[in-house]
Amino acid sequence: MPLIPEEPQIHESAQGPRATAAAGRPASTPRPVPGPRSAASPRPGHPVPGPARPAPPKPRPAPGKSPAVGAENRSDQRSAPQLQLIPAPVDGALDAAEEALDLLLESGRAPGEVLLLTTGEQHPWAAHELSFGEAAYWAQQDTADDVFFADASAVERAAPRPVVIVAVNGGDDETTARALPVAMARAGALLVVCGDPQRITALLGAGAGV
Repeated sequence: MPLIPEEPQIHESAQGPRATAAAGRPASTPRPVPGPRSAASPRPGHPVPGPARPAPPKPRPAPGKSPAVGAENRSDQRSAPQLQLIPAPVDGALDAAEEALDLLLESGRAPGEVLLLTTGEQHPWAAHELSFGEAAYWAQQDTADDVFFADASAVERAAPRPVVIVAVNGGDDETTARALPVAMARAGALLVVCGDPQRITALLGAGAGV
């Protein structure tokens, strides 16, 4: 499907990733973050106190009445995750994903609601936790009390979460093309993809035909 690159932004309660850039990288166009900044959310390993926000209840049809076809179509549209593309070079995709993650946490998302996937080099947190064994690593996903980082090649093993962020920071096209549709299926509300827009668009089309 055609995908039009957008300005770096997250369509939830904030307008876009902060324009902070890693050393040696040009900063993106500054975009204001609306509203007061909430208490900073710690990185993995330091859970945020308080329960995650509950999902809004799903509407139910009135007793004795079947929902109309049009109502079902609208329900399907609401259940589809929102897709947000953040343009970034391969070597800057992980930085863009981290900025998107920070903004989501600051805007109120609970850490346990977010899954971050990498198509190339693993996120340092994932590499560190895997050094203690896969069983302990995947057990942390089941607790769902923190952001979970995983390799895109293992996306089918990843549990669904409201928000999925994909950093297209390398890797072969075949693996990425297979991972993107699965990542969309795992995202309950929002899928953020950081990388080269032309490559992502082509891979999304290729993945649809896999």
